[in-house]
Amino acid sequence: MIRLHNTLTRRLDDFTPLSSDKVTLYTCGPTVYDDLHVGNWAAYVYWDTLVRTLQIDGYTVDRVMNITDVGHLVSDADEGEDKLEKGARRDGKTAWEIAEYYTQHFLDGMKALNLIPPTHIAKATDYISQQISLLRALKQRGCTYQTSDGIYFDTSTFPRYADFAQLDLSAQKAGARVDANSEKRQPWDFALWKFTEKGKVRDMEWETPTDLLDTPPPPEDNKPVMGFPGWHLECSAIAMSLLGKTIDVHTGGIDHIPVHHTNEIAQSEAATGQRFANFWLHCNHLKINGGKISKSLGNGYTLDDLKQRGFSAMDLRMFILQGHYSNEGNFSFENLQAAHNRLQHWRDVACLRHQVHDRLHSDTENNDLRHDFSPSAAIGAVKEALNDNLETPRALAIVDKALTELDKKPSQKIYRAGLIEFLEFVDAALGLELLDSTPDIDDECKRLLVERRRARDNKNWVNSDELRDELLNEYGVVVKDTAHDTLWAYADEKPE
Repeated sequence: MIRLHNTLTRRLDDFTPLSSDKVTLYTCGPTVYDDLHVGNWAAYVYWDTLVRTLQIDGYTVDRVMNITDVGHLVSDADEGEDKLEKGARRDGKTAWEIAEYYTQHFLDGMKALNLIPPTHIAKATDYISQQISLLRALKQRGCTYQTSDGIYFDTSTFPRYADFAQLDLSAQKAGARVDANSEKRQPWDFALWKFTEKGKVRDMEWETPTDLLDTPPPPEDNKPVMGFPGWHLECSAIAMSLLGKTIDVHTGGIDHIPVHHTNEIAQSEAATGQRFANFWLHCNHLKINGGKISKSLGNGYTLDDLKQRGFSAMDLRMFILQGHYSNEGNFSFENLQAAHNRLQHWRDVACLRHQVHDRLHSDTENNDLRHDFSPSAAIGAVKEALNDNLETPRALAIVDKALTELDKKPSQKIYRAGLIEFLEFVDAALGLELLDSTPDIDDECKRLLVERRRARDNKNWVNSDELRDELLNEYGVVVKDTAHDTLWAYADEKPE
């Protein structure tokens, strides 16, 4: 049984999906106006772990992730410029070009981090009609009103508005949570549809259906009212159109709780009369050296920035998994180096599978399991940790212990099939690509290893050292002589 901390109930709840064998999951995706930094990527690694855990437990995961390519203003108060339009002006491109460019960057980053692709990746601009339909349903239920700059959700029509985030609206001054807007009926009312400013043309805009307007334009204008959807509207419309009115799990960051997710719940449940999501999971922030991540501070490190410093996406994935999603993380290059070293050790042990052979009996038939590696026991322990609210730090500690025990064993005592079984499970659960990153060496390397072994047997130490250096310098293979055998692993490619 999986237990997850549910923001809706503020407790650890046993997870039971609506269907016995399928989980519907919605993940808030990126706003594609710039490259993601390490703090952004942390959330996607956490929710990838959730997907992997559900799959290991036998569920099919029907997952939707949106791409926000329109409507996300620089302020949660529905004020300011659309981030895509701002990015377009910054880069000298259209908003459509910016969205396409950074969407591809995001998809490339997902691949580099070995994130399982969602069942549906939905661009907000591909779901305009669905957003308009949701807006129409809200208007028919008396939940909307019109101002000079758009159509807003009237939060007074949804009495439970403050419940999810446990907001004390009566104690809040106008502008304490969102900026003041004199045309709003309540300061926390939010935009469902924004009008294009008069005299301006946006890259991304659509005609506002006249039935959605409280005050249609004068007939003599003979011009449609152009506009675009608010940021919150897209998530509800996309989720419900692809997954249904009620979904199993909705994920996001803790910063989404008081505004974005609160607004999602209000508009969704006001439109359908049904609960929008049964479980809400939120990850905490990742800081940089104990401080905030900010471009102005020059610490919004991207995957490309890490690569330039010699770190891989898998190093970052290991670093992220070392922290629990509910805890505030702290990124530093010292911490990233430690994660890299840990991953390198795991890969070294993974290489053993190419150098050992199956014994005549399995670990389960061994008379002294206390001193042997049991893949089934290790797998069970990792699975138990992940089922306990995605306890990745504990899961990694279990893998550490198991692989360290194997690393200490004479190679002839390592059960190859058991090692492979364990590595396959770790890759499935944690996505660190241990098997893919450690293929067997080619025949030439094997020939050099045999030749070196002969040189050592003949006490030709000079030739032995020369062959060792050739393996390292030409093939990136490190040779380690133990009391029992000569073993190889791949050299650490990260520069010091």
